Formats: sequence, structure tokens, C-alpha cells
Amino acid sequence: MIRILAMGDTATFEAMYLGTCKTLTPLMSSKFPELGMNSSHCNEMPWIKTIPFIHLGKQATLVDLLNRNNSFKPFAEYKSDYVYQPVPKPVWAQILYGWLVKPGAGMMVMDPYGATISATPEAATPFPHRKGVLFNIQYVSYWFAEAGGAAALQWSKDMYKFMEPYVSKNPRQAYANYRDIDLGRNEVVNDISTYNSGKIWGEKYFKGNFQRLAITKGKVDPQDYFRNEQSIPPLVGKY
Repeated sequence: MIRILAMGDTATFEAMYLGTCKTLTPLMSSKFPELGMNSSHCNEMPWIKTIPFIHLGKQATLVDLLNRNNSFKPFAEYKSDYVYQPVPKPVWAQILYGWLVKPGAGMMVMDPYGATISATPEAATPFPHRKGVLFNIQYVSYWFAEAGGAAALQWSKDMYKFMEPYVSKNPRQAYANYRDIDLGRNEVVNDISTYNSGKIWGEKYFKGNFQRLAITKGKVDPQDYFRNEQSIPPLVGKY
């Protein structure tokens, strides 16, 4: 697995490989010679140690995972896209040297798809983003306290609009775990979230699987007791 983190005019490539540096280095040289990877870029460790390494920093330890007092407390907004066609090189230049250095600019995280993800049928699980997807994009905007919020949110909105021609369409898909309230909110009528309002955001997350999820919700929670702005609404009766 290789993911790319783009922030400012710099792109960082992070990879996780099930194997040894000895086997990974020639593989990377063969498949991705442009990266110029060598053994000094490789760290061998048990899988569990990769979690703090990737998410908390190179010096983090397993003990740090038990720390529930996070001193880093930014506000953040997340948006996402799915890409089916290669993004043209001139567009990447605009992103790296234009969009990612604007006032309030956040970062882009790109995770590759394919392999087993695309081999699983779209309707096999609620997660539908499979065959044909090249990679997922996460747009992350950070700001602290009240400072910078307006600039960060405006960058997020404008960046998302700029990327529209280069990402999925009809619907423009999104990843459910990067919850984006801008995609829509449930409308509650008679104390129950309506299916039609949920469909607006729901098909972006779940595509054709959204209706099946709503039918299931209608069977297990027809009164919509468990709900939030983007919870699956219950679909009861004829459908």
C-alpha cells in the first residue's frame, strides 16, 4: 500500500509492505523508479508498531496509543472524492504550486485502490467504491481555535469545486468515514428522518446500496431512534 500526502509544494509517499526491506527495495526500484527508494528509506517493524509510526509520528511508541489526552486540538473539515481517470499533469502542477500554497490551504491525502478492493462486487458490502477506482482523495483543512477558520473553510470549498471535472460523477462519490455535512443533512418529519432527504447524501457514500441500507434500517429501527444529521433513514413499506 502506498499513499501520498500533499501539503504545501511537497508530496510525501508513505508505504506499508508485508515483507522485508530486502524484497521491497528491488520491487520499488522496478515498479516506481521515479521515487528513488533505497534501503535507508525502509523501516522493518511488527505490524502493531506501524500504527503509532504512521499516525502519531516516527518517534511514537505503542504506549502513546494509550494516551487519551491529545494536546493537538485543531478544528478540521474533511471532504473526499473518488478518481476513475488519471488527473492530467498540468492539473497536478496547479494543485501543488497553486492550491496547496494558498492562504488557509490544507492538505490532500491520496490512497490507491485496485487489487482485492476492486475484485469484490459493488453490492457485496455497503462499501461500493470498487471496480475502476484509481484512488481516493481526502481534503483536510485545519485551523486552531477561532483563528483561520474562514480561510481554511473557503479553501476547502474552492478546492473541492476545482476538482469537480477530474473526479467521479452522477453521483460525485464520497467516503462515508470522512463525514461531509456539506453533502446534505437529513430532514426530520414527524420525528423520523425522510428517505428522500437522506438519498441526497446517501447515494454519494453508498451508491446503489443506500436503498438496501434504508430498508434494513426500516426493519431494525423503524422509529428512527438512533439518528444524526447523516444517519441512514428508515425505509418502510412499499419500495
